[in-house]
Amino acid sequence: MTIGVLIVDDDELVRIGLRAIIDAQPDLRVLAEAVDGAEVPPLVARHRPQVVLMDVRMPGIDGIQATRHLLASSTDPPRVLVVTTFANDEYVYEALRAGASGFLLKRARPAEVVEAVRVVARGESLLFPAAIRRLVGAYGRRGADGLRAARLTEREAEVLRLMAAGLSNPEIAARLVVGVETVKTHVGNVLAKLGVRDRTQAVIAAYESGFVIPAG
Repeated sequence: MTIGVLIVDDDELVRIGLRAIIDAQPDLRVLAEAVDGAEVPPLVARHRPQVVLMDVRMPGIDGIQATRHLLASSTDPPRVLVVTTFANDEYVYEALRAGASGFLLKRARPAEVVEAVRVVARGESLLFPAAIRRLVGAYGRRGADGLRAARLTEREAEVLRLMAAGLSNPEIAARLVVGVETVKTHVGNVLAKLGVRDRTQAVIAAYESGFVIPAG
């Protein structure tokens, strides 16, 4: 099945480059382009992309506002992948908090762009544990409840810690000596109890609450 992509960036050269990379793949296709976040809702409604490549800094409606509005206004929104020049950027962190599934550097190699699109299209999060730790350390809003209100079970808490370390479901399954489907169930329960959409937001919540300490 072809993965439809919407590119949102005010830099024409960036749009041209991303389109060339994506359209060169047999399973990916650029459905539309936008130069401002304000154009995103109607384009998403018209083309129904699976993934939105969202520039985080734009002169009109920026990527943070556009991501927040898109995820709040749609019952089945596409996955948002933030595209940024700098990884250690407060705009990136706020976009992740708003619901983006990960971020991609504009200097990323073509193979990295393609893989990132495929990963988030599968409903997975593009997690870079070290980068998330740096972002939380610089911009995180610390809480003190340790996620007590979520009432995670001991096993769910263990799974969340491993998610924060960047482990995939198969890696968590191997670490805990359980089946992958069991891990998927635990991850789903963690997301539901935290009231978040995917692993990225779950990990951010874990760090901001102090449940996981962003050391190193």
